[in-house]
Amino acid sequence: MDTKIRHTLPKKERLCGKTGISRLLNNGKHGNIPGFRYCYLIGNELDFNRIMVSVPKKIFKRAVKRNLLKRRIRESWRLQKMSLNTKGVDILFTYSTKEILDQNTIQDAVSKIIEKVNKAVANRTISNEQSE
Repeated sequence: MDTKIRHTLPKKERLCGKTGISRLLNNGKHGNIPGFRYCYLIGNELDFNRIMVSVPKKIFKRAVKRNLLKRRIRESWRLQKMSLNTKGVDILFTYSTKEILDQNTIQDAVSKIIEKVNKAVANRTISNEQSE
């Protein structure tokens, strides 16, 4: 059997549904990096991470451009999702600049977001260990 890691993005790893999205937006931690806003919530009680990608219609009127950017963000996540150190995290990626960034720039931004979430998970586990 192959020991290759499959870089896939199945339907179950996409955040959808009113309850999941509203819980993420109400209880999640928000942040900004150049070109992106993000929101994450640790502890979705699942054995996998879920993402949601948003490119506002207010910034890009044409659906072709919005879909291009969403594809690039999802592809960046798909290739880097194994670098997230924990399971059970919901993440919302919101594109927030008026220029169309290339794939490498988007990939760098997604990796920065993953690093910040990893730091938050590490801080959370350290504080949980200290309180026990």
